[in-house]
Amino acid sequence: MSRNARPESEPEPGTDAPLPGALPAALEAELIAFRRDLHSHPELGNQEFRTTAALKERLEKEGLAPRVLPAGTGLVCDIGVDPDGPPPGPMLALRADIDALPIPDTKTVPYRSAVPDRAHACGHDVHTTVVLGAGIVLAALAREGLLPRPVRLIFQPAEEVLPGGATDAIEAGVLDGVGRIVGVHCDPRVEVGRIGLRQGAITSACDRLEISLDGPGGHTARPHLTTDLVTAAARVATDVPALLARRVDARAGLAITFGRLQTGHACNVVPQHAELSGTVRCLDLDTWRRAPDLVHAAVDEVASMHRAKSAITYVRGVPPVVNEPGMTELLAGAMEARRGATAVETTEQSLGGEDFSWYLEHVPGALARLGVRAVGETGLPRDLHQGDFDVDEGAIRVGVELFTAAALLDAGAIA
Repeated sequence: MSRNARPESEPEPGTDAPLPGALPAALEAELIAFRRDLHSHPELGNQEFRTTAALKERLEKEGLAPRVLPAGTGLVCDIGVDPDGPPPGPMLALRADIDALPIPDTKTVPYRSAVPDRAHACGHDVHTTVVLGAGIVLAALAREGLLPRPVRLIFQPAEEVLPGGATDAIEAGVLDGVGRIVGVHCDPRVEVGRIGLRQGAITSACDRLEISLDGPGGHTARPHLTTDLVTAAARVATDVPALLARRVDARAGLAITFGRLQTGHACNVVPQHAELSGTVRCLDLDTWRRAPDLVHAAVDEVASMHRAKSAITYVRGVPPVVNEPGMTELLAGAMEARRGATAVETTEQSLGGEDFSWYLEHVPGALARLGVRAVGETGLPRDLHQGDFDVDEGAIRVGVELFTAAALLDAGAIA
């Protein structure tokens, strides 16, 4: 069972009857076991064959007809669609990402990763389990005639692979017939039983930057006869971020952080080649669209001051996730219907990237931060993308009931 799982909320006296679709205890236990199995067998982006097969088998057990995406990993599954009837109106989609990260799992738990240097250190195993659980509950409601509008489940591969597997999933048609979309992301800063929401941008844009600098090298005794690429690279690393900070509105949050600078092999040789790589992050969608031109101009300017030839590879990653107001209110209303208004908190915009943003280029939607921090836990939270990351599994119940309530409220089906 989960650690510190909260009991299902009871309606306050005088309020409306609760929505249908609460998560049965037996199913919660099954979902926790499913999540632990995924956690023990993490798979990298576009390699999620075992995960896809496990999801397909469980959904088929509910009498559903999941469809594996063309690349062989990830799937979509519609609930409440009459195969012999007319096409349904625009559906609400529930999205999960299913891939893991190429880092070792350093926890000491029974469900620790059995795959070397692979770990579900971003909570995608939880996202996947939540959407699976919501699908199972919604399928039961559909069989009882309590799901007035069809719902689509999207299990997307390769979220961690720029520019994100969402682009391939969209190209494969996962949004055909979809009018709205919602998702969650684990947040170790938010207590289990709660979600974080905000209208507008909730994540940052994230792109990848690779810079090569070249010039005639030489002896360190005569640097005036060379292009000093060590100094040039150092200046690019420090001056380019400073230049950009003065060329865009500070509220846009455009920032370059370099994670690699490599040049030279000997202490008395000025090298002929240098490389830098890093990320470009941005809080503002319009500035993100201008970022490649801004970055190219700044790099060329600094490199030319040091007589270095620059070549830039700018890899588009993901735009910010911009929550549509109406869909944000839908998630807030769904959480309030399950656990009361105090279960919803306003969250800050994250500098992390999320390819859920690509869906929002096509349909309105919203992403919620799902609390996974144990109630009463003290000290710094276990951060994402770290080998010791784990969650309070009571979050699975919260996520399932959030999504089932969203599906019912979106359809106007208050019991």
